[in-house]
Amino acid sequence: MSETASNGQWYPAEWPDRIRALATGELTPAEPRTAATVLLLRDGLDVYMLRRRASMAFAGGAYAYPGGSVDPRDERPVGWAGPPPEEWAARLGVEVPAARAIVCAAVRETFEEAGVLLAGPSADEVVGDVSGADWEADRAALVDRELSFAEFLERRELVLRSDLLRAWARWITPEFEPRRYDTWFFVAAEPSGQRSRNASTEADRTAWVRPEDGAAGYDRGELLMMPPTIAALRELVGLRTPGEALAAAAARELTPVLAKARMEEGEIVLSWPGHEEFTKRLRR
Repeated sequence: MSETASNGQWYPAEWPDRIRALATGELTPAEPRTAATVLLLRDGLDVYMLRRRASMAFAGGAYAYPGGSVDPRDERPVGWAGPPPEEWAARLGVEVPAARAIVCAAVRETFEEAGVLLAGPSADEVVGDVSGADWEADRAALVDRELSFAEFLERRELVLRSDLLRAWARWITPEFEPRRYDTWFFVAAEPSGQRSRNASTEADRTAWVRPEDGAAGYDRGELLMMPPTIAALRELVGLRTPGEALAAAAARELTPVLAKARMEEGEIVLSWPGHEEFTKRLRR
């Protein structure tokens, strides 16, 4: 079960009890899993969003972007074009294998959940339509982990196009949440010739959303989102094209955002540093 405020801010009903347990030492924080998510953009400016099924254990009913956890096999060397893993490691502030895995996960998860593939036969090309039955068979094999992303690219004679991605933000799930993720957010333009689709079994709805409209729906309490999701959406407001968003990403700080909780006059005060709009006061 989750609760919201007058807007669409998501938080689970069990958080207050877990926060108190963490404060008293009864709760040991789970180790966050490394993950990647992609704000897929098209001219307009629209961003591709999916609604997680209400039955999902984590953030059920909330809108999100395509993404998921790093597969350990994402660290394997793959056909690669664009900024090399060493350059990504410097940008993300991680070791080279981790940088390779994070970027691979971003591209792989976008294909798995949105049917969009940021790869091509060369450094100057991107694949066209990837919605056919043969592509779907490979996508399903990736989802089921029967096929690694490296094997998929090699089989298709493709190279990952890391130049189509830009790092946008980094958020870490709070210490009191049992399902924790250290998530890197990226922006990318939907390639010409490809069409997004709801390829995820975790989503019951997808939509292309103008950032202004999505933020307004959240403010009215009509669209449920986690803080990282609505924060990224608000940051796109005012940008007119995917190119503008990719250009803006170069100057963005990637300091991780991690929620904090404190007791104040008998209430739990939950806050996300640098994002005051998400501060909540919880009495239970």
